[in-house]
Amino acid sequence: MNLHLKSIKELRALLDGGDITAQELTRYYLDRIEALDPKLRAYITVNTAAMEQAERAQEKIKAGLAKPLTGIPLGLKDNICTKDLRTTCASKMLSDFIPAYSATVAEKLEEAGAIFLGKLNMDEFAMGATTTTSYFGNTMNPYDLERVPGGSSGGSAAAVAAGLCVAALGSDTGGSIRQPASFCGVTGLKPTYGRVSRYGLVAFASSLDQIGPIGKSARDCAILLDAISGKDSKDMTSKESAPVCEQMGQLIEGKVIGLPKEFFQEGMDQQVKDAVLSAAQRFQELGCIIKEVSLPSLDLMIPAYYLISSAEAASNLARYDGVRYGHRSQEGATFEQQRIAARNEGFGKEVKRRILLGNYALSGGYFEEYYKKACLIRRKIQKEYEAIFESCDCILIPTAPTAAYKFSEQREDPAALYLADIYTVGANIAGLPAVTTTCGYTKEWMPIGMSLVGKAFADGEILNMADAFERRFNYILNDFCL
Repeated sequence: MNLHLKSIKELRALLDGGDITAQELTRYYLDRIEALDPKLRAYITVNTAAMEQAERAQEKIKAGLAKPLTGIPLGLKDNICTKDLRTTCASKMLSDFIPAYSATVAEKLEEAGAIFLGKLNMDEFAMGATTTTSYFGNTMNPYDLERVPGGSSGGSAAAVAAGLCVAALGSDTGGSIRQPASFCGVTGLKPTYGRVSRYGLVAFASSLDQIGPIGKSARDCAILLDAISGKDSKDMTSKESAPVCEQMGQLIEGKVIGLPKEFFQEGMDQQVKDAVLSAAQRFQELGCIIKEVSLPSLDLMIPAYYLISSAEAASNLARYDGVRYGHRSQEGATFEQQRIAARNEGFGKEVKRRILLGNYALSGGYFEEYYKKACLIRRKIQKEYEAIFESCDCILIPTAPTAAYKFSEQREDPAALYLADIYTVGANIAGLPAVTTTCGYTKEWMPIGMSLVGKAFADGEILNMADAFERRFNYILNDFCL
C-alpha cells in the first residue's frame, strides 16, 4: 500500500477504520526516511520518540477521541522550537541547542495527537532560497537530485514531495514556503500575518515571519492550518480567525482574479509564463473572471524587503553571543574577543552578509535614508494591494521566475538570487495570505508553481480556489528516488 501518496483525509479514514494503526503508519514513514533520506538529506534530526507519540495517538483513536491530525506523521522546519528535541536553525551556532519549551504551533499539534517525525533542513536561520546555506549540507530536489529544492523551507517541501512525511510546517519571510513548494511540486501556504502564533519560531524578521503548512494538496494545508491557527497570549500580533476547512469545496464561479501586468514582463522563463497564463484560462473555464491589474511598485519590493528583513535580522541575531546559549568559541582572552570569535565561527556567510546589511541600514546617518524609506515604501505597496482588492477577490502570479535549477547552475551573485524573490516578497510586505500549487511542468518535467494572493484573513478563500484548480489539474505522481 503506497501510504505516502495518500492525503490526510484518506489516512484519517484508514486510522479510524482500523485498517492501520498509528504505530504502523509511523513505522512506515520512519522506514522511508531511513531508506531515502541519505539521498535527499531533508532531515537534520529524526525524532527518536516518534513511536512513543504514535502509541499515545493510537490510544486516543481507540477511545474515539481522534482529531483530524491524530496519528498523522508530520515534519517540522528546524527553526520551530520543540521541547527536548534539537532545534538548530541549520546553523553551527545552534548545532547542539535543545529547547526547554515548545513553540505554540508544536504544542497545538501535540494536543491534536500529531506525530513529529523530526526536524527538517533549511537555509541557515531561514536566510536563503536554495537550502544550500545549511551547516548540515544541501537538501536535494526529489524530482531531480541534481537540482535545488528551493528555500529556505527546502527540507520541508522535499520531505512532503518525496513522501518522508504526510505534511510539514515551514516558515515564510519572503517566500520561504511558497518557492520551495513550487520547486518540489507540492502545495504551500503563507498565512495572513497574525493568523498563526510566532511564539517559539526562531526569529529572522519579526514583522515578516509567518509559520505555515506544506502539503500534497490545498485540502491538506487547510487541515494543518486550522490546527495551528488562533490567538496566543504569548504573541501579541496573533489574532483569532475563522476556520478554513469549512470553506473548502465552495463554488468559485464569479470570482474575480487579477493578473498584475508587471509580473508578466521581462525576466521570466517562457515555460513559467505559459503555464501560469494557461492556469488563468483554466480558472476561466471554472467560471472565474480574469482582469488585468497593476502593481506599479513591483520594482521597489526587493530593495524594501531586503532592507527591512536585514535590519530586523541584525537586531534578532544580536542575542547570539556564545555565552547564554549557542556556539562558544575557545578563542579570545576577553569577553569581547570571545563574542566576536563565537559569531565569526557560528554564523555562515549568508547570515553574516545580512547582519552587515542590516546594521548598515540602521546605523547613524543611514537610518532615515534607507530603513525609514523602506518602511514608507512598505505602506505604499500595501495601499496598491488594497486598491486591487477593491475590484478583485485574489491575484494570480507566478511563484518564481524559473523552475528548480541545477546546483551547478546556481548563481554566486547574491543580488541575482535576491531578485528571484520578486514574486513572493510582496505578500510578506503587505501581510497577506498566499498559496502556491503546481500549474504545469517544464520540458524536463520539473514542476512549475503559481500563487494566489488574497485579502487579509481570506486564507480559506484562496485555499478553496487552489483546491478547485487542483481537482481539475491532472497531477503526475511519481515514486521518488526509488
